[in-house]
Amino acid sequence: MKEENNSASKNKWSRIFRKKWFFPAVYLTIAALLLSVVVWYQNTNNQDPDAQNDSEMADDFESSVFDEDAEAVLDQQEVIGMPVENQDQAEIVTKFYDYNAEQKEQEDGLVLYNNRYYQSTGIDIAAADDEPFDVVASLSGTVTEVKEDPLLGNVVVLDHGDDVVTYYASLGEVDVKADSEVEQGDKLGTAGKNLFGKDNGTHVHFELRKNDIEVNPEEYFNQPVSKLDGIKAEEVKEDAKEEEDESATEKEDAEATEEDANAVEEDTDSTEEQDGEDSEDIEVDPEQDELDNEGNEEQDEEVVDEQKNEKQEDEQDVEDKEQTDETTDSSASSASA
Repeated sequence: MKEENNSASKNKWSRIFRKKWFFPAVYLTIAALLLSVVVWYQNTNNQDPDAQNDSEMADDFESSVFDEDAEAVLDQQEVIGMPVENQDQAEIVTKFYDYNAEQKEQEDGLVLYNNRYYQSTGIDIAAADDEPFDVVASLSGTVTEVKEDPLLGNVVVLDHGDDVVTYYASLGEVDVKADSEVEQGDKLGTAGKNLFGKDNGTHVHFELRKNDIEVNPEEYFNQPVSKLDGIKAEEVKEDAKEEEDESATEKEDAEATEEDANAVEEDTDSTEEQDGEDSEDIEVDPEQDELDNEGNEEQDEEVVDEQKNEKQEDEQDVEDKEQTDETTDSSASSASA
């Protein structure tokens, strides 16, 4: 009876081992146990008071070192704004002339003055009703120049540091003075009219410059000032490319000039050779030359003889005329007697 029970239990376990889910279940159970042990070990480390104190000190150190710098950087990063108080009523009537833009956009960046087109180095902003509006500072900065230009009207220039400058022209009234400090959004004056952009009516001409280079303001509106930092590198690359193009063009021109000089020299040599051949072909015959000289002398003698004959004939005519006059006078005196 006991042997039958043992065989039955063995058959039961063998049937279990043959099941497909048995070994995967065993593996999962072992993995769960190992994971539980790892989690328990980590929890015991986290509960160590020395470790907690070290982590708190590290957090305090990081916050004390970087918080002030982070706040200062955020304060410096002003966002470039449009130089108008009410942007909803403002309209850009003249765009920045971009050499890489489409033809239609380039046409919108041209200014007609005195029957000639000029490329716009900024943008012209006008109101929809052509009425004056307040012009405000695009960024905080220092007023470096206030002047009246005969073509551009009243002009205000602001320096924002880090070689960033904003330029406001065609102002009617000016509310700031040179060397004064302004904050972003402070009123600089009102929009007016000028001769250079008279077709735009009442407007303000706005320019944004970095390292004395005019950039397209529309590309940097609502962008931080740091966005302008990459302009210098881009301009250096463009200048280097232009210099390479110019050097290549000069090289091509020099080669073309040298080819032209060689061609001219060849033409000159061929012309001299042809002239030499022509001079060799022409030979002077001394006898013929002597005959020609004799013929010319005979012709000269004939001309002299003809002139003498004509002179003698003229003298004879004068004598005949005098005799006729004397005869006429004597006849007249006889008749009167």
